Amino acid sequence: MTTLYRIDGGRLKPVQRTALASEDQLERWIAENPGLVGLDVLVLGRQIITDYNGRIDILAMDREGGLVVIELKRDRTPRDIVAQILDYASWVSSLTTKRVYEITLQKQQRRLEEIFRERFDSPLPETLNGTHSLMIVASEFDASSSRIVEYLAEEHGVSINTAFFTVFEENGTQLLATDWLMDQQEVVERAESRKKAPWSGYYYVNAGDLAGYRSWEDMRRHGFVAAGGGPFYSKRLFQLSEGDQFYAYNKGAGYVGFGVVRETAVMARDYRLDDGTSLRDLQLKEPALLHDSDNPELCEYLVKVDWKKAVPTQDAMTFNGVFANQNIVCKLRDPATLDFLAENFGS
Repeated sequence: MTTLYRIDGGRLKPVQRTALASEDQLERWIAENPGLVGLDVLVLGRQIITDYNGRIDILAMDREGGLVVIELKRDRTPRDIVAQILDYASWVSSLTTKRVYEITLQKQQRRLEEIFRERFDSPLPETLNGTHSLMIVASEFDASSSRIVEYLAEEHGVSINTAFFTVFEENGTQLLATDWLMDQQEVVERAESRKKAPWSGYYYVNAGDLAGYRSWEDMRRHGFVAAGGGPFYSKRLFQLSEGDQFYAYNKGAGYVGFGVVRETAVMARDYRLDDGTSLRDLQLKEPALLHDSDNPELCEYLVKVDWKKAVPTQDAMTFNGVFANQNIVCKLRDPATLDFLAENFGS
């Protein structure tokens, strides 16, 4: 159970939990910002009618072209919602590329290629609906249903997870907190590992520019990769251990580096170059790298890297169909991408 406290005069006082007036409102919030439930996706539409007269709350697509079903528990029992979303999955898995285009045009009144490029700043993948994943959104979930979801994910490789939401009220203001039954990236990677090539031993790391946060040029010049703005992003860097090898990707440009981890993640304020120089003593292209420096939740975290090869953004390397992912860190499995990277960056 999620608990929220207010700090008052050096003491902790719990904030009162309350009920959300309408889950329809929550559905709208998620459709507008799927990041609320930990998803970086393009929403194709709401209230999608299936061929079996079911009604999917939200249908979305990830940047690899996989479909994502998001279903709110509403007044259904936990076991009913699990059965319902699995039924939806059986329908979604059969959708053709043509049908996906038709659903999107009907709901968005715009072509899929257009809104996909607008959302992800990349062309639509050649293959659509190669994978699908499921997200249940609930205010509570009983232990038995949690075990069912965990069993499907861990034993059978189904990409299914549950996002919990809790509403609090303080002085007339409502606050919404979210949490997950399982780490979403682990759920997706476990499902993919059953369908894709074995892990190569190399990681993929998002290490691109983000105005107001970080610059690839700083990372390349001073030997690190960074992520921050919240635990959802920064905690991914803790997957990297000393000696791990990875390829760095700059969103919208391509691959920009191949490196080996020298030291694990630390807060930006604590990061030191080999000679002891701190980030505050450097002439950074993006000084905002030190934003929220005393806040362990929001600050940037840095991993020290020995770059074997790193190129400026304008020299980034890519090809049509190259593997790219919204996650900060993930395991690199795609054979064509690995061959391309080995040829251009070494291994």
